[in-house]
Amino acid sequence: MLSTLPVAFSWVSLGWMLVFFWYFSTVLQLVILISGHSGTNGLRDSLLFSSLWLIPAFLFPGYSMVIATVVGIILWAASLCSLAYYVIYRQEFSQSVLFTLFESNAAEAREYASQYFSARLAIVLVLYTAVGVFLWSRLQPVYLPVPWRYLVAFAIFYALLGHMLLRDILVRRRKAARIIAHIMSRIEPAAPWQMVSAYYQYRCQLGSLQGLMQENNQLPPLEGLKDRTGEEPRTLVLVLGESTQRGRMSLYGYGRETTPLLDALRNTDPRLTVFNDVVSSRPYTIEIMQQILTFADELNPDLYLTRPSLMNMMKQAGYKTFWITNQQTMTKRNTMLTVFSRQTDKQYYMNNQRTQSARQYDDVVFAPFQEALEDSAEKKLIIVHLLGTHINYKYRFPESYAKFSGADGVVPPGLNSQQLASYNDYDNANLYNDYVVATLIDQYKATDPHGFLVFFSDHGEEVYDTPPHNIQGRNEGAPTRAMYTVPYFHWVSSSWQQRYPQDYTGMTDRPYSLSQFIHTWSDMAGLSYQGWEAHNSLVNGDFRAQTRWIGDPYQKNGLWDFDRRPPEGAATSGK
Repeated sequence: MLSTLPVAFSWVSLGWMLVFFWYFSTVLQLVILISGHSGTNGLRDSLLFSSLWLIPAFLFPGYSMVIATVVGIILWAASLCSLAYYVIYRQEFSQSVLFTLFESNAAEAREYASQYFSARLAIVLVLYTAVGVFLWSRLQPVYLPVPWRYLVAFAIFYALLGHMLLRDILVRRRKAARIIAHIMSRIEPAAPWQMVSAYYQYRCQLGSLQGLMQENNQLPPLEGLKDRTGEEPRTLVLVLGESTQRGRMSLYGYGRETTPLLDALRNTDPRLTVFNDVVSSRPYTIEIMQQILTFADELNPDLYLTRPSLMNMMKQAGYKTFWITNQQTMTKRNTMLTVFSRQTDKQYYMNNQRTQSARQYDDVVFAPFQEALEDSAEKKLIIVHLLGTHINYKYRFPESYAKFSGADGVVPPGLNSQQLASYNDYDNANLYNDYVVATLIDQYKATDPHGFLVFFSDHGEEVYDTPPHNIQGRNEGAPTRAMYTVPYFHWVSSSWQQRYPQDYTGMTDRPYSLSQFIHTWSDMAGLSYQGWEAHNSLVNGDFRAQTRWIGDPYQKNGLWDFDRRPPEGAATSGK
């Protein structure tokens, strides 16, 4: 006669089941945390959302082994891909990876596989699989008595997803797309959701990207475009920094030696010209790029949608164009950057990290930059977009550049330990950025180029610089000068200077806004066309200083006159 006695609940069985589900997500997140590659959020979310698999195991204890086996195979396959990607690239799997994969053909895929598959990778994957099989062999069904199995299952679901859903629907009244995106962002570190989320986000951003690219392709070319430099071979380089304010660079008089290589270059090479009074019009990357790389400005913020970009202009002038970026690509926030990059002939996407708060050093741009320099095209434009000193600062430099750690006479008084750490990390990030930018200049110089290289940061960063020294980051609603003051300099080759002589010494103190940069670039490149304005070129004899608006042009009374801002404290709005 079959026994009908209830099966007792076992904490040991629950423990093995939980560890089994955790294993496939948390191993990679634990490695990332221990290596200092990123913070604790990924590990936390992987632990939490891997626990969702307990729900079907609790609800159907008679089938819990079948459920665990099927789910385990799915988790193993998905996590194996992510682990292999991390072992090879030291980056988490993201939608940017899918963007790169789907842009590659079968031959390129085979080439990558043959290049990166190694005995070390095989050993890691075999050991990883073996541990998973061992954990599976320890599994036993977990029996909870009725009604506890239903109550516990509901509690897990509500705590992890239900409360989030209700708040988004009833309180925040978000649309379905935003609710899905919110959920995906939370569960992404857990297998297999990193794959599902990456594909979902990829498809969403691809649609936006294709629409914007189609609009750009339909823009009419610039009227009356003329190039006074003719067809002579040349290479022009634009290096875009990130979140670097000039006040924290010894190149601009800062008390710490944060830019020793650029300092030395300025003292020994007269072809480097440093400009002292350039500001960004907006403190956010996407918004300022819409002005830097187009004809848009604070008073005409939508011109980037209706007039050609700098990349369009250079292609129209016969240049082969390159875009090398260490910024994230296919994310909702960075779709516009991807649109700009796709306006070039050749793109190099070097950053496929899932989040910005991960170690990603800018030296990855050196190899593709060298490749672009060696390209056989006679007229080339190379744009290099760095991650620079973007927050989280401690992830922007290797340990060998951790030079600043104390509270010397340069550090503002009264910073707590956390603020002091951020202050020093920012200076260390500037020190590493100095190495990156100086190396790019050296690479360019080594090719004996005919042309010029321009560098500036997209915007600044407030890192406890402004009294009472309690602000870090960027806030357009409460601006400080440090959020907008940026470094700006260019290096001109001797052949270009001889062919198109220009004395820049009397121009270095001109007050200028990056929102007019396309006019300066056109001037230096020898381009003129209907709509080019000589008085908006930093290096033109007809230059006229104008109001340097900062702020949000889409907000009523949202613009501020930068030059009316006092050195400290809040400014008064005025348009």
